[in-house]
Amino acid sequence: MEKNICQDLYKKAKRIIPGGTQLLSKRPEMFLPGAWPAYYKKAKGCRIWDLDDKEYIDCSLMGIGTCILGYADSDVNKAVKKVIDQANMTTLNACEEVELADVLLKLHPWADMARFSRTGGEAMAIAVRTARAHTGRDIVLFCGYHGWHDWYISSNLNDDNSLDGHLLPGLDPAGVPRALEGTSFPFEYNDTGEFLRLVDKYKGRIAAVVLETVRNVFPDESFYRTIRKATKDDGMVFILDEITSGWRLNCGGAHLSFGWSPDIAVFAKAISNGYPMAAVVGIRSVMDSLQNTFVSSTYWTERIGPAAALATIKKLQDKKVAAHLERIGKRVQKGWRKLAKKHALKLKVFGIYPLGHFSFEDENSLVLKTLFVQEMLEQGILATNAFYVSYAHKSADINSYLEACDKAFEVIAKAIKSGKPQEYLKHPVCHSGFKRLA
Repeated sequence: MEKNICQDLYKKAKRIIPGGTQLLSKRPEMFLPGAWPAYYKKAKGCRIWDLDDKEYIDCSLMGIGTCILGYADSDVNKAVKKVIDQANMTTLNACEEVELADVLLKLHPWADMARFSRTGGEAMAIAVRTARAHTGRDIVLFCGYHGWHDWYISSNLNDDNSLDGHLLPGLDPAGVPRALEGTSFPFEYNDTGEFLRLVDKYKGRIAAVVLETVRNVFPDESFYRTIRKATKDDGMVFILDEITSGWRLNCGGAHLSFGWSPDIAVFAKAISNGYPMAAVVGIRSVMDSLQNTFVSSTYWTERIGPAAALATIKKLQDKKVAAHLERIGKRVQKGWRKLAKKHALKLKVFGIYPLGHFSFEDENSLVLKTLFVQEMLEQGILATNAFYVSYAHKSADINSYLEACDKAFEVIAKAIKSGKPQEYLKHPVCHSGFKRLA
């Protein structure tokens, strides 16, 4: 029997690391349990080599949306290696953080100040803490997915299903203090009525309204206007989560494409092409409130993150990367629709072009998704029902991807016609949200 280093190592990981990995979105169970190559040896551009030396084209999540330029980008790595040689961490501060703040504020003329951390979840926690410090209020209304911190997960203390419509079903609030019940409430994107009902119910007690700028559908203009008026009228802080959407529609926040002006915007993921970095930018009157509360961490002062971000932003500008992402993403989504029609599959395609998604409109949708991952993997392509486009994805890569999709969709069509699609699977059905691992 052929030895499989990746699978053997992951079995060990599940015994000694709670949850198997540090990130739910990287669990093999989210893709193809028992077969998804859990670990990589090296990566370059849009290609990954696993521990068994198998090569794949990554047409899935590109480092969970971080590597917008592609893996091991030479320009970003050059900047990082330079600061490593000059010392990444010292008793003094890195001057790059001042330069990065200046760059971000020039890209976002509505903002006056910037503060940095190293991950998206903690940056969102900073933004919410800032809003609460500024307003002296506790309640947060939110839409979308915003990480693992208590302020967000506490929503499920109110209702076990509160977060099920926000990308990751099954998020258990175990360990979140019960005292936080009633401090955060979700509403649906573009649902103006639901938002206004919450505002009316908690008027005068709301610290912030938190919104993912865009993900699966584009915003209705009336939705933004309603939120902005309500936040200004009642003194709430309007926070835009640009962790996933940022840098893909333009060089900066997606909100710039819509003409929006928040009080705070939060960036991470693609800002530094795979190196840990996050930013909270905002208007002076709100950001100044950070001086009234304690927000501080040693490794937020390291040098690699800002250096990587500066190099990434420069390349995003110089190479007009957003236009490339739109062009490639549009071709992918058009290809999905064309192939679905060819094979008579009921497929729903959604998302902005750089962050395309699809779902099978079938009672066995999760089985079909798993089958798609299985068939693509056997053709040497890392794929799921999402495609996060990078600058490294070129026309030839998309040719290979769509050819593989054609073959995978053909198998899926046969599986549906058989009435027993699960019999086509060689492995268990993938997970759809948070589950405890055995």
